[in-house]
Amino acid sequence: MNMIAVSNAPQPPYVGTRLIDLIHRNTGSNELAHNARVVSQLLPFKVSQYAANYLIDWKQAPNDPLFRLLIPHKEMLLEEDFYFIEQALDDKPLLQSRITQLRQKLNPHPGGQLNLNVPNESAGMQHKYRETLLVFPKQSQTCHAYCSYCFRWPQFIGDKTLQIAMNAPQAMVEYLKRHPEVTDVLITGGDPLVMKTDKLKAYIEPLLSPELEQVKTIRIGTKALAFQPERIAFGTEADQLLDLSEKIVKKGKHLAYMLHCSHPRELEADIAQMAISRLLGTGAQLRSQAPIIKHINDQSDIWANLWQKQVNLGIHPYYMFIERDTGAHHYFSLPLIKAYDVYREAYIQGSGLCRTARGPVMSATPGKVQIDGVLTLPQGKALSLRYLQAREPQKVGIPFLAKWNPEARWWSDLTPYSEADKPFFEAQ
Repeated sequence: MNMIAVSNAPQPPYVGTRLIDLIHRNTGSNELAHNARVVSQLLPFKVSQYAANYLIDWKQAPNDPLFRLLIPHKEMLLEEDFYFIEQALDDKPLLQSRITQLRQKLNPHPGGQLNLNVPNESAGMQHKYRETLLVFPKQSQTCHAYCSYCFRWPQFIGDKTLQIAMNAPQAMVEYLKRHPEVTDVLITGGDPLVMKTDKLKAYIEPLLSPELEQVKTIRIGTKALAFQPERIAFGTEADQLLDLSEKIVKKGKHLAYMLHCSHPRELEADIAQMAISRLLGTGAQLRSQAPIIKHINDQSDIWANLWQKQVNLGIHPYYMFIERDTGAHHYFSLPLIKAYDVYREAYIQGSGLCRTARGPVMSATPGKVQIDGVLTLPQGKALSLRYLQAREPQKVGIPFLAKWNPEARWWSDLTPYSEADKPFFEAQ
């Protein structure tokens, strides 16, 4: 294990000018610092002290994958958009106008998150799939650090018209009473582990009551193991979190921490492994998911190493996602067939216990679409697909085909192979 000494006292993250100073101090580059200043006007950035001190290899910047994961860099913007922002840096009203203009172009809330997933009668939740409800506590609408490719960046920019957030758990309770089909509740954000444990507990405890016996699984989405492992490894807040986890399990609920793991380096430190061990000791299950991202983890060896390391630590590999069509998608995305090749090459390197990872998967408007491979048919090549989840559950698990398009990077780039495949492309 990589022995790291981390302070028990909360350390402030790097944001704004402190983040720019951090970049300059660690790289010695005026250019990298300036570029970060420009890009961070448009997209939100925050770096925890742990990530800055122990994850990023500053000597390899800007090509270090963890630098690309955490630090704003020029290539994230189209050239004309970069200069559009740069030229307005010293004119605040003009800058804000240009930021607003460009953010709309970056497709905030892809996949119908606001207009299709949020129930009309209940803000602060998403209910896309029949059995699963996503809950967004207001207090969790940030993270310990922001991933540069984050598809939930609109949650963090202070625009309440784009934010999905719940002020208190009562609306969640009332919604669940009206929807007995919901068996799984995912507490998400942001990152719920930025909250004090008592704030998280306020959302969890109602799910343990007899009146909500329908809820069988509670999921907590987090990247704290990578960005703030001390939140789980030691201290009063960590102990309270572990006590809460044990209580959930003792109540007969399935508790799953949905870990966001982008790169094997995030799991190497002793403190991260201590946090994993403590969570497992409560009876919770740990599952890991992340998108495949160009410049960060777009090689099969990285994924094979990541999955094997997770299995060794007691984590179930769960999903390899495709980067959603938002934010800096042009920079981070890969052709779908390239993502499939990386997934397959990584998949065949591991044992059966590593092969629980499903992928590559697009969380598109109609559902979670898995790419199963390429077929050569008399009429030509086709991409074989199937839904792992869908707004229309009857579509789940049935293979369907898309026309061959080696340049396709997202669901919207695909078209039905035949008349029989058209119903699978209809968004409901």
